Amino acid sequence: MGMNFNGTAQKLFWQGSPRDIVFDVATIREKLMQTDKACYVMKDFNGRIGVSNSGALVSEGRGLQVLAITSPMTASQLGDPTFCRDYNLKYAYKTGAMANGIASADLVIAIGKANLLASYGAAGQVPSKINQSIDKIQAHLPTQTFAVNLIHSPSEQALEAAAVELFLNKGVKVVEASAFLALTENIVYYRVAGLSRDAENKIVIGNKVIAKISRKEVALPFMQAPPEEFVQSLLAKGKITSLQAELAKQVPMADDITVEADSGGHTDNRPLVALLPIIIQQRDEMQKQNSFATKIRVGAAGGISTPASALAAFMMGAAYVVTGSVNQACLEAGTSDHVRKLLQVVESTDVMGAPASDMFEMGVDLQVLKRGTLFGPRAKKLYEYYKMYNSIDEIPAAERENLEKKVFRKPLEEVWQSCIEFFEERDPEQIERAKDNPKRKMALIFRWYLGLSSNWANAGTIDRVLDYQIWCGPSMGAFNDWVKGSYLEHFENRKVADVAVRIMEGAAYLYRVQSLKMQGVEFPMELEKVVVTESSKKREAVNA
Repeated sequence: MGMNFNGTAQKLFWQGSPRDIVFDVATIREKLMQTDKACYVMKDFNGRIGVSNSGALVSEGRGLQVLAITSPMTASQLGDPTFCRDYNLKYAYKTGAMANGIASADLVIAIGKANLLASYGAAGQVPSKINQSIDKIQAHLPTQTFAVNLIHSPSEQALEAAAVELFLNKGVKVVEASAFLALTENIVYYRVAGLSRDAENKIVIGNKVIAKISRKEVALPFMQAPPEEFVQSLLAKGKITSLQAELAKQVPMADDITVEADSGGHTDNRPLVALLPIIIQQRDEMQKQNSFATKIRVGAAGGISTPASALAAFMMGAAYVVTGSVNQACLEAGTSDHVRKLLQVVESTDVMGAPASDMFEMGVDLQVLKRGTLFGPRAKKLYEYYKMYNSIDEIPAAERENLEKKVFRKPLEEVWQSCIEFFEERDPEQIERAKDNPKRKMALIFRWYLGLSSNWANAGTIDRVLDYQIWCGPSMGAFNDWVKGSYLEHFENRKVADVAVRIMEGAAYLYRVQSLKMQGVEFPMELEKVVVTESSKKREAVNA
């Protein structure tokens, strides 16, 4: 089946070599994929509709009737060009900070070497491990930009403060701030401590913040100047200078705000098509009110794993796109092959909500894989016990025995001793708060399981397969559907930078196809899809 046309023809004529016009599906696809060249759809003298990337257009004279045109528009033109400029990137594309080092140093390095932006998954890791990973990243990416995750932990504020001190000492220039329900003095300290003036007396923001949010009320503080009470507190403590305190009044808390929709891990399961325009409008209103020198950019995350979803986000006004779940199935991710095997066959409905370890007492859920693991149902049961009872001693004997045998695999009091040993090194205040508070003690015991279940998955602990906590959103299923039958169907071939390029170049291809369709071009169905082939992988390797 060839192409058809059902629109208004251009008042232009094409002149060139007939050999440059193609009519069959395979060669038409090749022409469409050359997004760095213009694309002309014309009708020859035999009435056939073909495509060319070359030739000249004239408004008068002899030539073939031009039906539709698209200008060159490559993947590098998608999104806000200032995002690529400020972070020195090839594409307006970022990989998210999957916690516990799933967004590993190797993943960050691979993305950085491809001139893209990645966030290291520092959340849930001890300072020594974070320090080691930052050293590794900085050694391999001496000039490229990378980010490190700064997660807000209401129950472990000492860790947040220690992370900021570490980032400042290590010279980390970009943080991805996530799970913040409100601003803290810690994130304000990181932001304001990087302010200065250049030789032309312009404000220089040395410490950039990419804030990940899913609600207007959480986004709002990041769109405003740092709170004065925090700034004055930092000034009184000698952590910032008087100049930095003054400059803080003229900059917003964030350079970029990532709108997180239906994602893996922490999520409000918000629909991107509703949330992104809301936050963009809110940004515009706050910019009009504050008149900051540089407008905050708004990016999109959650549900993005294919060319179609990436293009949809860009068309809604996203300055950049962020992928998450899809990267966990790649070779560089800090997880086990068993997890990757599970993820490569996930469907979009194979996910569920389960209690989050870091916000367990608050009843906050995260999105996890339900296929191939019992973590979700078991974690939900623990939260039911937490709501129902005031201490582990109130749990009925039979149910407690079942917990100790099937879930914890040891007596709960023995688990408590493990908690004491863990928090004495990580955050001793947690144990102090639980000494005379049996419900708090129960929460820490339950969090032992919630916390370790992710580590078991990452390490591939064989005897804990059914307890694997695997953060995953429906986008993983969408990716698997897209790449089915291609070399990317199998996790052994999935590399984060290659996946990024396939998504972004595919989005540029789809933009071209949709542009021509809106002018009246009717394509064969196979041309409306982005096809991933081994040849495209090899071509990218040659061009790298």
